[in-house]
Amino acid sequence: MPMPKPKLAIYWCASCGGCEEAVVDLAEEIVELLQSVDLVFWPCATDLKRADLEHLPDQAIFVSLINGAIRTTEQEEMAHLLRQKSRFLIAYGACAHLGGIPGLANQFSREEILRYYFETGPSTVNPEKAQPQPSYTCGHHTLTLPDLHYKVRALDQVVSVDYYIPGCPPTPTLTRNALKALLAENPPPPGSVLAPDVALCDQCPRKATKPLQLSFTRFQRPHLAPIDPQQCLLAQGFLCLGPATRAGCEALCPRGNMPCSGCFGPTSRVRDPGAKILSSLCANLAPKTAEEIDAVLDTIPDPIGTFYRYSLPRSLLRGKVNTSPTNHAS
Repeated sequence: MPMPKPKLAIYWCASCGGCEEAVVDLAEEIVELLQSVDLVFWPCATDLKRADLEHLPDQAIFVSLINGAIRTTEQEEMAHLLRQKSRFLIAYGACAHLGGIPGLANQFSREEILRYYFETGPSTVNPEKAQPQPSYTCGHHTLTLPDLHYKVRALDQVVSVDYYIPGCPPTPTLTRNALKALLAENPPPPGSVLAPDVALCDQCPRKATKPLQLSFTRFQRPHLAPIDPQQCLLAQGFLCLGPATRAGCEALCPRGNMPCSGCFGPTSRVRDPGAKILSSLCANLAPKTAEEIDAVLDTIPDPIGTFYRYSLPRSLLRGKVNTSPTNHAS
C-alpha cells in the first residue's frame, strides 16, 4: 500500500491576496507540487470549509502556509486552529512574517480607523454614522461578524511559528525551494527564515557601483527624478533599503529600476530593519548643524511608511495598547 501523501493547507488572513497569487505563480510546477502533497484546505481556490479542517486530527497537516497579518478575531481563531492541526506552521509572506502593510494601521486607534472608513472618509455617505457590529439580532436570528482587534499583529505574535518565508509576495523560486526543503528528510532548523541570510546589496546587480562612503544632501523620490539604471540607487540619493533587507527576492525592484522597499525583512543580525537603515542614513548625512540636518530629513515625506512599510508591528516602535473604557488607542 502506498504511503499517504503529506497534507498541505493554505490560509489567507489580513493581506492583499498577492501571496495566494505567488503560489499560483509556480505555474506548471504547481501540478508537480499537488502530486507530492494532499491539499486539504485552501479556501481561496478549493471548496473546503472550516468544518473540514476541524474534523482533522491534531497535527494531521504536515505543513500550513498562513499569509497575512492578524487583524480580526476570526483570523486569530483560524491561526490557532491551523497551529493545532499542523506539524509545521509557516508565516508566508511579509504580512504574516512582520505585520506587513496592514500593520501601518497601528499608527491609529481602532476607533479612528472605523470612524474614517464608515463616517468621515471623503467618499462616505453615512448620515446615520452606522458602523458594523460584531453581532446583530433580527427576530429569531443573530448574525455575527468578526471583530477588529486593537492592533495588527504578525503571525508569531499570536501563535508559535516554525518557519518564515519572506517577501511581498515570496518569489516562486523561494516558495518552491522552501517546500522542497520541508519535504526532505532533514528539514531546516526550527525558526529559520527560508531565504538567504545576507543583505540584498550582496545580490544586487548594481553592487559594484556602491561607494564606500555616502554623503546625503537630500533624498530623491523615484517619480520626481530620473534614475540611472546602472548606478547604485543609494549613491543617487534614492531611499533604497537594500543594506538593511534580507536577500532572496532576486533583486526584482533594483532590476526594475526601483529602490528596495524592505519587504523581505531583516537578516538575522538586524533587530529592527527600520531603525537600522535610519541609523545608517543619518550617519551619512553631509550637513552637521541641526537646521541643515532637519532640512535633509524633511525630504522624506513619510518616515514610518518608508522605514516600516512592512515591519511596524514587529518594530521597537510598535507601541503599547491601552484598553481602558475611555481610550482604546495605543
